[in-house]
Amino acid sequence: MTRFIFITGGVASSLGKGIASASLGALLQARGFSVRLRKLDPYLNVDPGTMSPYQHGEVYVTDDGAETDLDLGHYERFTGVPARQADSTTTGRIYSTVIARERRGDYLGATVQVIPHVTDAIKQFITGETGDTDFVLCEIGGTVGDIEGLPFLEAIRQLGNELGHARSLFVHLTLVPYIGSSGELKTKPTQHSVKELQSVGIQPDILLCRCDREIPAEARRKIALFCNLRPSAVIQALDVDSIYHVPQSYHEQGFDDEVMRHFAIEAKQPDLARWTGIMQRVRSPEGEVAVAVVGKYMTLKDAYKSLGEALAHGGIANNMRVKLNWIDSEIFEKEDAVHYLEGVHGILVPGGFGERGTEGKILAARFARERGVPYFGICFGMQMAVIEAARHLVGLDGAGSSEFGPCQHPVVGLLTEWTRGNAVERRMIGDNLGGTMRLGAYPADLAAGSKVRDIYDADRISERHRHRYEVNITYKDRLESAGLRFSGMSPDGTLPEIVEIPAHPWFVGVQFHPELKSKPFDPHPLFASFIKAAVAQSRLV
Repeated sequence: MTRFIFITGGVASSLGKGIASASLGALLQARGFSVRLRKLDPYLNVDPGTMSPYQHGEVYVTDDGAETDLDLGHYERFTGVPARQADSTTTGRIYSTVIARERRGDYLGATVQVIPHVTDAIKQFITGETGDTDFVLCEIGGTVGDIEGLPFLEAIRQLGNELGHARSLFVHLTLVPYIGSSGELKTKPTQHSVKELQSVGIQPDILLCRCDREIPAEARRKIALFCNLRPSAVIQALDVDSIYHVPQSYHEQGFDDEVMRHFAIEAKQPDLARWTGIMQRVRSPEGEVAVAVVGKYMTLKDAYKSLGEALAHGGIANNMRVKLNWIDSEIFEKEDAVHYLEGVHGILVPGGFGERGTEGKILAARFARERGVPYFGICFGMQMAVIEAARHLVGLDGAGSSEFGPCQHPVVGLLTEWTRGNAVERRMIGDNLGGTMRLGAYPADLAAGSKVRDIYDADRISERHRHRYEVNITYKDRLESAGLRFSGMSPDGTLPEIVEIPAHPWFVGVQFHPELKSKPFDPHPLFASFIKAAVAQSRLV
């Protein structure tokens, strides 16, 4: 029997519903239950694939090719359960489904309305493809009171009635702010947020109260009284030094115990040894390495959320703290890169789109290659490293990417055709942008004797992609003659997946996004190896 837990938020955005959902999922797993986590976003975009990183942050990609909210990355990192297309939806996707049904005549001439047609579609999404999972956790994006979120709140209200108390639970995350001038924690924002939720017919069963200090017992009793809850159901969500301490912190506050009490489940206490071990390494590393991340979306770190976490996981694997220097690549087009990169122990150039800042990324790749500094190029970062090699190792002065317009040597070009399973997918210039990239998991064969073959300890790998442009295979021979090895290829040998420089201490570029599969308890091998190389570099400088 699958039970459903609905997580809503109020007072303010960015309180951490995604981390709260992921942490509860981890706690339930630690008690021996199976979990799935889902995200319902109230915006009208069908998915975040066409949204600016400054608007939305990172686009997280699943194995089956869904472009989703970055919270699904938290879900995977905390639980290890691979997210799927069926775990993420938006208002845009729901309305597209409803309108398509109306055009087909599925509603038999009925007037199509938010209730019941839109809410029924939302409920079908929530309850679909759950199998025999013990718990499905559904996070509702936005905050209570947003007009966009009303259909989702109405849908989960209906589901709560249909499933009953024994199979549904409502968790509401709020803020209890501290007012410095009066020296008080204020409970009124939480009271108003719960009142807003109650006005749409939902009574929260558990309150998570974000706060930067302990909430006195009397204040918790006051919240419980005004919000129609037991005091034990008012859970402190205290600020902690690492997101990977949140599961333990929630357990100490009794969050998972309250969930068990609600469902009348007798379950073993959670085994949190995994999280204790992670936090020991986070808090007591053997040393520190500095890694420069040379990107183009530096004003919003959420644009590189999985990347930052994967680098931290690489540090955990090596028992090292990773200090990240976030550098806007455009700076190198105005100032000397040496000033910013001298003394770092590793350089990483992440993915991106568009011409802005590309020359700076190429300069970063050249600095790493010529100075022997460990270099990790991801997606766009791999392409910039190949262009740099074409210009300065092969001598192709006009080397560039067709993404930026016509060039003499299109070392990187538009990907128009590839194989997915038994089908051929094709894209052309002018196609819709949404969902038209090479998305999701694809296999790659690794060359015998290559660095990446040793890192993965495998002949074939599967990694997640999100790109429209590809390294042009026609330049492969000239690049390899100059010292750049194509060490990973698609199984049919047509698409370059990985390049490396064998003569360099650690120089690897990958067309895919390995950061999407890294977890604190299972760091991605490329990130673990990159940080290991950075540690070796730190002992040389």
